[in-house]
Amino acid sequence: MLSYFSSNEHKRAKFIFDTIAPIYGLIDRKTQDDYKKMVAMLNEDIPLKGLSALDVGTGTGSWIATLKSFGLSEAHGIDFSEKMIAEATKKHPGITFSHSDALHLKTVNDNSFDIVTASFVMHGMKKEARAVVLTGMKRVARRYVIIQDFYQASNPFIYMLEWLERSDYPYFKKHFADEMKGIFAETKILTAHNGNGLYLGMI
Repeated sequence: MLSYFSSNEHKRAKFIFDTIAPIYGLIDRKTQDDYKKMVAMLNEDIPLKGLSALDVGTGTGSWIATLKSFGLSEAHGIDFSEKMIAEATKKHPGITFSHSDALHLKTVNDNSFDIVTASFVMHGMKKEARAVVLTGMKRVARRYVIIQDFYQASNPFIYMLEWLERSDYPYFKKHFADEMKGIFAETKILTAHNGNGLYLGMI
């Protein structure tokens, strides 16, 4: 419990996600329709069939599983929470998952995947950490880095959750598009009706 009060945001986040892993699937089920709509929108812009993808901060694997349902040739997910990886492996046996930290992608070779993606990961870390993760994702990706995260106004329940997590949510929503532009030569944002968006960085 003391880890929740840690000033180290990385340690605090790991504690939170290890703790909620057993019930996170309940949240996943409520987001499946949104995931399908987001991936369908992405698929119109970037045909996914035959591409390979790495999902960074995969949680219980629902985002990468939705991407795979659109025809990915290879799908892999990593997360710093061993309990999340255990849940993901149990839920999605057709996808490979491994324990790894988004801040340390050195074990993944350059240009290993067509797409490197992260879903609702970036807003939970500070700007400096995001830069490290995005740079690592760019190195690993052959074609695209795709971030699914908050874009516009969200409901009060989301604000409450992010306050409990002590995330960088308010700053993220104002500045993340510019952070992407600072790392990728070409960027694009696809927006959805639910206040979320897909931030695309082209390699």
